[in-house]
Amino acid sequence: MTSSPVPETSPWPGTKPCLETSLPPEPVPLQETSPSPEPDPSPEPDPSLEGEPLPEAGPSLEGEPLPEAGPSPETSPSPESHPALAISPSPAINPSPAIRRSPEIIGILGGMGPAATADFYAKLVSTTPGAGDQDHLRTVIWSDPTIPDRTEALLGDGPDPTPWLLDGSRVLREAGATVIAIPCNTAHAFVPRIADHVGLPIVHMIDEVAQHLGALSPRIHTAGLLATTGTVRAHLYQEWLDRVGIRLVLPGTDSQDREVMAGIRAVKAGDRDGPATALLARAARRLTAQGAQAVIAGCTEIPLGLPVDAVEVPLVDPALVLARALVRRAGAKPTPRGAA
Repeated sequence: MTSSPVPETSPWPGTKPCLETSLPPEPVPLQETSPSPEPDPSPEPDPSLEGEPLPEAGPSLEGEPLPEAGPSPETSPSPESHPALAISPSPAINPSPAIRRSPEIIGILGGMGPAATADFYAKLVSTTPGAGDQDHLRTVIWSDPTIPDRTEALLGDGPDPTPWLLDGSRVLREAGATVIAIPCNTAHAFVPRIADHVGLPIVHMIDEVAQHLGALSPRIHTAGLLATTGTVRAHLYQEWLDRVGIRLVLPGTDSQDREVMAGIRAVKAGDRDGPATALLARAARRLTAQGAQAVIAGCTEIPLGLPVDAVEVPLVDPALVLARALVRRAGAKPTPRGAA
């Protein structure tokens, strides 16, 4: 399979530097000026003002003290001059040591789609233990919905998204990220193309799901997959589940097109309750009829339209599995939440 040529407007490094062209120029600050009256032609000097300095345009006259202003941007206010800054934080809201010591800054390469990216960040927050803001992980999110469709690229019907993924990864690196998470299953088909060029580790979501399923008790021997046609055709889950000895069952061609892909498109269009849920739940039942002991919601839109209680076996949410893996990487124990 060959990918379609990359359009000339794609952010491929070398032809379009990732940061220089993606960020707008800094605006030139406007100076406030008050309208000046029209000049009086050749005014006669007033003898009474000879020798006295003219007032400068500003809030005060020479010799009068200027009103106190806030601290200069070049200097930080001291606790002595600003007593409010000297208040110590209450011990009750001190950050938990595990998160506080973590050097990690999570870079989320998102936009595939935007709702799934927002949902993934919410899951990262909800699985992080803590009682206050300071307990949570530092995070940088790059959400680029202009990334070309991953399934269309894998089927040979659209441009290769690799340049966009590489560009977004570099934006995250320049923003200070120390590790990258990609909350899109199908995008993982392109991870091998960017992994050696990003300069940061990528936590592989599908690998994490395989390890998660392999550790479940009672043991899972057969899992079903609801995913995009691109993910299915790329054999992403087949490859990783083979490594842990789990057999994968898939929807038939008709179910894949009329139920799974139709349900995913409905969620992307904003439908999370009606037809999308019915379509995805019907496809999940077909998988359990084939012997699936768990169903993988292998597209990050699927958990938005398929509730856990709509499936009669454990529903595995890869985005939630990835969020937990990031929390563990940061040195904390994830809090229990949601799907299997």
